Amino acid sequence: MIARDELTRARRLVVKVGSRSLASDMELIPRLAREIALVMASKHAVVLVSSGAIALGVQKLGYPSRPKETARLQAAAAAGQSSLMRRYEEAFDTVGVPTAQVLLTHSDLAERERMNNAREALGELLNAGAVPIVNENDVVSTEELHFGDNDQLAAMVAPLVGAELLVLLTDVEGVLDEAGERIGVMGDGDAIGRIEASGDRVGTGGIQSKIDAARKGARAGAGVVIARAGRPGALGDILAGNDVGTFFPAIGAPLRARQSWIAFTLRPQGTIVLDAGAVAAVRSGKASVLPIGVLGVRGEFGVGDAVVLVGPDGHEVGRGLSRLGAMDAARAAGKKGPSLEAVLGAAEAVVVHKDDLVVSG
Repeated sequence: MIARDELTRARRLVVKVGSRSLASDMELIPRLAREIALVMASKHAVVLVSSGAIALGVQKLGYPSRPKETARLQAAAAAGQSSLMRRYEEAFDTVGVPTAQVLLTHSDLAERERMNNAREALGELLNAGAVPIVNENDVVSTEELHFGDNDQLAAMVAPLVGAELLVLLTDVEGVLDEAGERIGVMGDGDAIGRIEASGDRVGTGGIQSKIDAARKGARAGAGVVIARAGRPGALGDILAGNDVGTFFPAIGAPLRARQSWIAFTLRPQGTIVLDAGAVAAVRSGKASVLPIGVLGVRGEFGVGDAVVLVGPDGHEVGRGLSRLGAMDAARAAGKKGPSLEAVLGAAEAVVVHKDDLVVSG
């Protein structure tokens, strides 16, 4: 069993709670407020990522079920967000903790300047002793702006605020194996094939999304725990290093905020296929991608767009920002010196610079 000592050293944490947990337990919000207040009294700072606006809006507007049409989903989000925040404000007012609503779209974090603004605002709220309550801005989000679900949003917020711990609260005890038994620890190499997925009719996420978000958080340098939202004292027990939920240890050296942004926030616009030599160079973490090591490209991307780097076998090697558009990268593939100059007008070029490249775990 891997020790959970790293969790006892965490001082800043992101806690995510989902729609299904909120819908099934009316006392969850007041209990969560009390637990967070206790955690904050021990000099911890907490960001809360909460789903639930659409589910509350569906009830408020009298829809028979969660709608599929974008306009109705946005209407439900608009109606439910105020109700959700009112519940949180009332619960946290009772324990003397100020709250602040923070609504984000994927584009807010994908655009560098807006992401930095979000980081600074969240940092100021935490310094002021408030609990930022973060949710996706479903009222204005469109399909291409969605995070996917709030598990993914929480995984992006964790490195944004420098969190050492990410807690994903759900309606089960943790990740369950095929026999329905809780898995105490999941390392980076543990197979997902033995995981029992559970459906979620109220929210949009599921256990598979939580595992993916947990691994992103762990790669960004946070310890991650998936645990049952209804378990009293869960946050305190997790911070004490107790055997609660499923623990994903932090993986290697934490990614810098910019690296995490490239690896997990930006959506790749294309793929660059590397030869075996370039794959080895990229995995060393010390080399840029040069045209000579490129076998080909897929998709349409421009200068500065995020791209996936894959080897000849199609396995992902890393992600980065391309310094060439797709057409120029394709024309330069496999070339150097005079032959490269003939197509690009320069004898030297970099496809993806090492400073803009993150090696996949």
